[in-house]
Amino acid sequence: MSIVKAVFPVGGLGTRFLPATKASPKEMLPLVDKPLIQYVVEEAHLSGITDAIFVTGRGKRAIEDHFDTIFELEHTLDKKGNRKLLEEVRKITNLANFSYVRQGEPLGLGHAILCARNLVGNDPFAVLLGDDIIRARVPVLKQLTRAFTKHGGAVLAVQRVAGPGISDYGVIKGTPIDERTFLVTDLVEKPSPAEAPSDLAVIGRYVLTPAIFRYLEQTKPGRGGEIQLTDALRKMAQDYPLYAYLFEGTRYDAGNKLGFLQATVEFALANPELGPPFRKYLRSLLEQKLRTKG
Repeated sequence: MSIVKAVFPVGGLGTRFLPATKASPKEMLPLVDKPLIQYVVEEAHLSGITDAIFVTGRGKRAIEDHFDTIFELEHTLDKKGNRKLLEEVRKITNLANFSYVRQGEPLGLGHAILCARNLVGNDPFAVLLGDDIIRARVPVLKQLTRAFTKHGGAVLAVQRVAGPGISDYGVIKGTPIDERTFLVTDLVEKPSPAEAPSDLAVIGRYVLTPAIFRYLEQTKPGRGGEIQLTDALRKMAQDYPLYAYLFEGTRYDAGNKLGFLQATVEFALANPELGPPFRKYLRSLLEQKLRTKG
């Protein structure tokens, strides 16, 4: 079965980027020349998603406006003959059929997904988190949908994380099926390095079946009073096959300042127009620092 619906939880407060996110959504922070959330929606589009469901919150109206038609802007660009920018703007609106549902309180990822239940219906669906920006030859979500089609069960994207950093993630315990696929037998949310069942950390890409909603309903609030998706997945794995896929690609955690800066540098260097002068600038900056240090 094809996956055509995707849920984008964007109702968080963005506290790690305060004060920049006091009045502006974190998802709208620009990564070179596009907001973070657009990269994620473009990945979904390239993976066959036609219906984008945003779970929003207070102060997130800019996200809706970004993916909407702005007649005045398009008219001005058309009048000035700026066809390139006009096509770029129109392309954003045509990435998917967009719908929105409000999450009254930021009560966790599990609660956000539960808010989308009526729009998802009884279809399998994807979940993409805007904090994770991933450069890959084959979009990561497409890698997951292929695994879903092959194995017939929900699939989580995982990457290997070594050392203390594992404590920032949900971590799977699993049985290898092939080089990149694991049958999940357990999940632990943010374990200490000593308690982690593996080095396979769950990141913000999922393909889920509608069965997850029943388990989310039964999940009690955990850490921070939030409904954790990890807790619901752990219960679901006892009744249904749940898989983890070690994706191919480079992931940037743009949900923290360092990761955002790293992504900015990498994406700027890869930009055909900005890359050459930006690389030249970085080299001159490094040479200047070395001369000063010498």
